[in-house]
Amino acid sequence: MVERVFVIMPAYNAAETIAGVFARIPEDAKRRTERYVVVNDGSLDETAAVVRELQQSWDNLVLLEHDGNRGYGEAEKTLLNYARDGGAEVAVLLHSDGQYSPEKIPEILAVFDADEADIVQGSRMAGASDAIRQMPFYKYVANKCLTAIENWAFDLRLAEYHSGYMVYNRRAIETIPYNKLSNAFDFDLEMLVLASVKGLRVKEVPIPTIYAGEKSHLNPITYGLDVLRVIWAYKRGMYHRI
Repeated sequence: MVERVFVIMPAYNAAETIAGVFARIPEDAKRRTERYVVVNDGSLDETAAVVRELQQSWDNLVLLEHDGNRGYGEAEKTLLNYARDGGAEVAVLLHSDGQYSPEKIPEILAVFDADEADIVQGSRMAGASDAIRQMPFYKYVANKCLTAIENWAFDLRLAEYHSGYMVYNRRAIETIPYNKLSNAFDFDLEMLVLASVKGLRVKEVPIPTIYAGEKSHLNPITYGLDVLRVIWAYKRGMYHRI
């Protein structure tokens, strides 16, 4: 059984949602989590204040601060650096808007307990027959189209590449040169690409599709273009040279 589990969370203008995410973390996950780490990525609301209030009840909760909004990828780099330097064996990336289910943490950790993967992606499309019903139709279509292109390019045969519910073991954190990757939302995709290049094991775990009015900071057009840029760079061998 893996030990030293860190739950890491990027937070930008998440004052209205982040406490609810912590409230949903199941007891099985709490017993196994050594540390919770939130990076406040230059929020303009009361995110930091809410996290400091949570620290009154969660004595293993650490708050890191960016002096301005540096971007999703940069927030992840800060968190992964902290997890690596802190000796984490597994780092669970949990979003602060509640879109990805904390209830799935024990199931995901079981994959690492069995040593079946170096990276687990919580996938809304893997075995999720309700995805088309729960996900906005344009997002579903865009996801399927981009995933088809990515499977052709990367040969990973994943159900999707666009879930931010990413979990890494120590081998993945130490093997992937993530500090050289994007500061934007395509960071997670680049992590999967480097996992393929470095020969790491990737597994998907089905997760619920949740859209409950959360405030997304992702521009779908910009993100789609970034995905195509990653594919082009991969085909040119750029990721093999990192």
